[in-house]
Amino acid sequence: MLEKFIEYYKQIISEEKSEVSEEEKKEQELKEKSLTLTFKESMAGSAAGAVADTYVSPFLIAIGATLSQIAAFTSITNLIAPLAQLFTTKLIEKKGRKKIVLQLALSQTLIWLPIIASVFLYLHGFRFTPTLIIILWTVYSFLGNLAAPASNSWMGDLVPEEKRGRYFALLNSVASIVSLIGVICASLILDFGKKKSILFYCFISLFFVGMLLRLFSLKYTKKKYEPKLALEEGYYFSLWSFIKTMRKNNFGRFVIYRSLFALANNIAEPFFAVFVLRELGFSYLQYTIALIIVPSFIQIVLFPLWGIFSDKYGNLETLKIAGLLASLYPFLWIISQNFYYIIFVPMILSGMGWSGINLATANFIFDNTTSKKRSLCFAYFSVFLGCGVFVGANLGGFLAKLPINFINNFLLLFLISGTLKLITIYLMPKRVKEVRRVQKRGSFYQNFSRYLQLFFRPFFGKRE
Repeated sequence: MLEKFIEYYKQIISEEKSEVSEEEKKEQELKEKSLTLTFKESMAGSAAGAVADTYVSPFLIAIGATLSQIAAFTSITNLIAPLAQLFTTKLIEKKGRKKIVLQLALSQTLIWLPIIASVFLYLHGFRFTPTLIIILWTVYSFLGNLAAPASNSWMGDLVPEEKRGRYFALLNSVASIVSLIGVICASLILDFGKKKSILFYCFISLFFVGMLLRLFSLKYTKKKYEPKLALEEGYYFSLWSFIKTMRKNNFGRFVIYRSLFALANNIAEPFFAVFVLRELGFSYLQYTIALIIVPSFIQIVLFPLWGIFSDKYGNLETLKIAGLLASLYPFLWIISQNFYYIIFVPMILSGMGWSGINLATANFIFDNTTSKKRSLCFAYFSVFLGCGVFVGANLGGFLAKLPINFINNFLLLFLISGTLKLITIYLMPKRVKEVRRVQKRGSFYQNFSRYLQLFFRPFFGKRE
């Protein structure tokens, strides 16, 4: 099994080296080595995110943050942080992509020091800890977003175009496995800390370990090869010019669609953690299993399927199917709030949907942009997506506080969110088109066996 996995991985990252110059062969070898280093970098980064980033929101809930503060934690961060990407292109002109990623990743990692200090401040009676955490997390996210376009542009030049779906699917699967292990360990530590009345010291320990893991991840980033990027005159286009023409081009319409989907999704998304920890009284382990482990496991299983599916049938087709699944899962929370029902029904559907959405979204942007304009396109996409998250989260925070008697406020948020996502999914295919040549898909039932073959063949059989 391991040998077949390694063979499949090598086939994904390797390119045909015949009939090319020695210089081109050398560059291809450097790219393949960098793609292997990316796996190691991603594993360390995923472990850091699992034990630290994942539990900043539960920490806010543990210190008694209000619904408005929890909404602000999501909305303000996602509004301000993507604006950082507007400045990245100018930085690329001066410094280059690799240098930007390294410097900003280090700066972002060091933000964990004041976050850890804020926990000590709370233990000594500091009243404004939730506000301080929101500010620090906004800075943390701002730095990450400042590096994102450079990182995405860099990766776009490393991965062969025809293998992006499979490579990123495999990368996401490995990262999800590492995250899965990390969140299980972290949740057990927090539950232990809660029983022993040392919960906040456990948060401190997890945040510190996360910081160390991010520093470890940087070691692999330093070793990766950066292909040359020649930014010719005229490559730049302003945000305003993008806004004026976005309704007239395919990429712009896609940005509008994904922003509306993000708005609809975040009416409910920031409040699932509050609902299960405060309203349903779940333990940290139950919270982790329901909201993190189950959807992550489903993503591990389905990333390869979505990757091969998107390579064959296109990212737009992937988005339609995955978006439908992600739209349905909020409705299922209304039927029952039993722990076992939640993990086996709505959260499985959530993992199925978001694995396809996340993969197809990134690949759609890669397909619709050129290397020279890719960082700008990712930046403008992130700004609009952030605006959608901001509006959705604040709207959800407002609705969650309304005096409603006929239904639980949180369940109302889930109902509204699911309905709006379904509307968005219905409208999207009418304006957004696939730009690369893909096979036409028949009905799901006609192709079900073919989907299974596509999924299992890379691991147990020969490739086509």
